[in-house]
Amino acid sequence: MEGKKTPLYDTHVKYGGRIVEFGGWLLPVQYSSVLEEHKAVRTKAGLFDVSHMGEVWVKGAEALAFIQKLVTNNMEGLLPGQARYSPMCDTTGGTVDDLLVYKFAEDKYCIVVNAANIDKDFAWMQENTKGFDVEVLNGSARAGQLALQGPKAIEILSKLTDASLESIGYYHFLPDQTVAGIKVVLSRTGYTGEDGFEIYCAAADAPALWEAIMGAGKDEGLIPCGLGCRDTLRFECCMPLYGHELSSEITPLMAGLGMFVKLDKADFNGKEALAQQKAEGLPQRVMGLELTARGIARAGYPVKCGDKVIGRVTTGSPAPTLGKNMALVLIDTEYAKIGQELAVDVRGKDIAAVIVKKPFYKRA
Repeated sequence: MEGKKTPLYDTHVKYGGRIVEFGGWLLPVQYSSVLEEHKAVRTKAGLFDVSHMGEVWVKGAEALAFIQKLVTNNMEGLLPGQARYSPMCDTTGGTVDDLLVYKFAEDKYCIVVNAANIDKDFAWMQENTKGFDVEVLNGSARAGQLALQGPKAIEILSKLTDASLESIGYYHFLPDQTVAGIKVVLSRTGYTGEDGFEIYCAAADAPALWEAIMGAGKDEGLIPCGLGCRDTLRFECCMPLYGHELSSEITPLMAGLGMFVKLDKADFNGKEALAQQKAEGLPQRVMGLELTARGIARAGYPVKCGDKVIGRVTTGSPAPTLGKNMALVLIDTEYAKIGQELAVDVRGKDIAAVIVKKPFYKRA
């Protein structure tokens, strides 16, 4: 199997992770089972290696103005120690990626991008630096990133650090902290729908950090988790995955991310195209679907109304917490109504389904 390895590759092998290739990276899809790992994150805690994610640093006097041109969300008013989610579009309104912007100082930001898009995103950012007093640096290879997710995350992490974990608000972070004696950045964002932390460290420190966290969590039910349950967890919360609910063909508006597209801010890439799409009406929308008959929808399966194909499944899977088979689908807007009865073509057989509200799961 060919692919790039994160600093934790040998650790995954040691822990019995089943390695697969994902977006050019060799990563564990599961250790025990997707179901067991999913349940652990919902009820106790799970530890993920997300070192494959990319970190691009933007530095300079015009860092904010540059980022404002790059992303659809408004980064004005972001304070040091805060993070904000945003899509990033091309000039046609198509999605280049979705990302997190971390503000360290007025002239220093870190943009966290999806693993499969690092090179493409970095090239696009560099292309957009013309006319801005900024420096854009790809720091992805130097960073390790662990995600500790679940209701017991705070309890486990507090055994290893003096950092004031309770004081870190959602979408906030603390730079210059130590966990198990290792220098880290502690962030409270997450991609599972549960409370938790992203812990950024130097790549070389990732294995020791992993072992320390696993040790601290052994009595709290912490288990290592792979990509399989990361996908089912984010799917239950209807968080988009690039290449599925977002792509160069699927704009943020079509994906239901209109709240992160600020058409009232100054010019940004794709603004004109997105404003036009909003004014003229969306051709298709990403909606939630519940299968009401037996069958599992998978990405790419056709979605039908009667005999007419009106779209396709972007993500489909059993939703373990709900005990139901669900899907996210990109369908023609005229059918995008809660309660609309549809069908999914599962290998030539039409399986009854109905449009339901998103997200499918929200923690209490």
